[in-house]
Amino acid sequence: MDWLQNLFVNTESIAHIIVLFALVISVGIGLGRIKMFGISLGVTFVLFAGILAGHLYNYFGTSPGGVTYACPLNVLGFVQDFGLILFVYCIGLQVGPGFFESFKEGGIRMNLMAMAIILLNVICCVALFFIVFYEGGSLAGKNSYNLAMMVGVLCGAITNTPGLGAANEACTQIFGANAPAIANGYACAYPLGVIGIIGATIALRFICRISLKKEEEQIAREQAENPHAKPHKMTLIAENHSLDGRTLMQVSQFLGRDFVVSRILHDGHVSIPNRDTIIHEGDKMYIVCAEDDAEAIIAFIGPVCEVEWEEQDVPLVSKHILVTQPSMNGKTFGSLHFSSVYGVNVTRIRRSGTNLYADRNLRMQVGDKIVVVGPEDAVDRVANMMGNSVKSLDHPNLATIFVGIVIGIIFGSLPIAIPGVPTPVKLGLAGGPLIIAILIGRFGYRAKLVAYTTTSANLMLREIGLALFLASVGIKAGATFVDTVVAGDGLTYVWCGFLITVIPLLIVGIIGRIRYKTNYFTLMGLIAGSTTDPPALAFANQTAGNDAPAVGYSTVYPLSMFLRILTAQLIILLLCSV
Repeated sequence: MDWLQNLFVNTESIAHIIVLFALVISVGIGLGRIKMFGISLGVTFVLFAGILAGHLYNYFGTSPGGVTYACPLNVLGFVQDFGLILFVYCIGLQVGPGFFESFKEGGIRMNLMAMAIILLNVICCVALFFIVFYEGGSLAGKNSYNLAMMVGVLCGAITNTPGLGAANEACTQIFGANAPAIANGYACAYPLGVIGIIGATIALRFICRISLKKEEEQIAREQAENPHAKPHKMTLIAENHSLDGRTLMQVSQFLGRDFVVSRILHDGHVSIPNRDTIIHEGDKMYIVCAEDDAEAIIAFIGPVCEVEWEEQDVPLVSKHILVTQPSMNGKTFGSLHFSSVYGVNVTRIRRSGTNLYADRNLRMQVGDKIVVVGPEDAVDRVANMMGNSVKSLDHPNLATIFVGIVIGIIFGSLPIAIPGVPTPVKLGLAGGPLIIAILIGRFGYRAKLVAYTTTSANLMLREIGLALFLASVGIKAGATFVDTVVAGDGLTYVWCGFLITVIPLLIVGIIGRIRYKTNYFTLMGLIAGSTTDPPALAFANQTAGNDAPAVGYSTVYPLSMFLRILTAQLIILLLCSV
């Protein structure tokens, strides 16, 4: 049985390293599914499983007076950094398309509130360091070590694992081989961080005396007064005398609204119109427009009527076509001249679960599903041009992923000189790939880079990267966990982390509610998004029963994730290097 013993004892063996990581990840994920009071830690429990494994190997180790690690440090370092890069890069690809759009349509105020929460988290972290741990003098030596540990506590307090990765990588830049195990501070603060975020949203409800029923009624009124710009379909009869003899393009210019006429009934015959089609009084038109524009279009053209389009003499079909052809990526709908060249009309588009009006200036993305109306042979030609191959989307664009990672690492390695800081600041292995991934996700089509990956593929890569990162960090930190936490400042980290979690959320939450009259359900989503905490979002969705929390979460999540990763890194790079 020596082979079995070597599998678990010989820490230099490749088989041992693979088995170790596989066991830590599988046990961590299994235990992370256990719910307590409706809350589970999910994949983050891999960190705690790694800490346990690291502690056991050190406890039963054979290094006299030293530290025994479960596997070589260089291997832990590689797996940790590779997992981190994979994780943050996939996050960047996910949030990239909506990153800049999150500042539009009322999102500025919500993002400013999220930024205020992040800033207050940082202020609380630094303030608690000076109150509890600061020993006077410069920020070198023991002070620098304690500040780095407090950054780990900050990341755990707001349940942001990518921030931990960025801070950990920054510690390596500053401290080298003697970098503090900030994952221990993260582990101490994380459990109460999850509870504190949800507890803060409950406390806001009672502090501000909020009625859930009134909040639901407010959401309903806002939706009625301000309908979303989603596709609206209707059949109108042209009764405006001034439109007789005008082209569709002229009608659109007169009205000042965008709409698509997918088919027109004139003298008993149905045809597919284009921009030069002449409108006659009495024509019946099947129109798709933004919901907000429907009333104005009806008032200008004529009343709604009923037509059984399927029973007319021209056989028209409506088909959902999937955009899978890379050459279509980034092209505007207007540049393809669907109606004049192909004799069809594109009426709407479905992207990432959302229906959009097919504006001529809207750019296509691989993965879009467009609705095309026209004669069957013409629709089939458009389908061939678009690709319409579900199988091709099953294969992720690995070239784009790894090209982006290379560019991200180069970008993150560029030294940035800041006056007064002796060490040049670098975005590192977390910040560089994150920023490049966001830019590729949003503007990659301009460089002919197809950044599309299916949701399941993106999630798989993210989870693998995160699990590898957490396992390696936990295994490394576990070797010194008892000395650092149990026999050290563990309890202090716990209550410091709780204060870092709760104080900013209550301050900004109360201001957002009283000063800006933010709906409570939206506020719950904003809080969950600003802390990038999925359990808090799940709690908010369960409480609300509508999509208001999800809207608030998605509005602030991209910027919050970016700032969480960046600020955790900058605290160490700017303060610990003094």
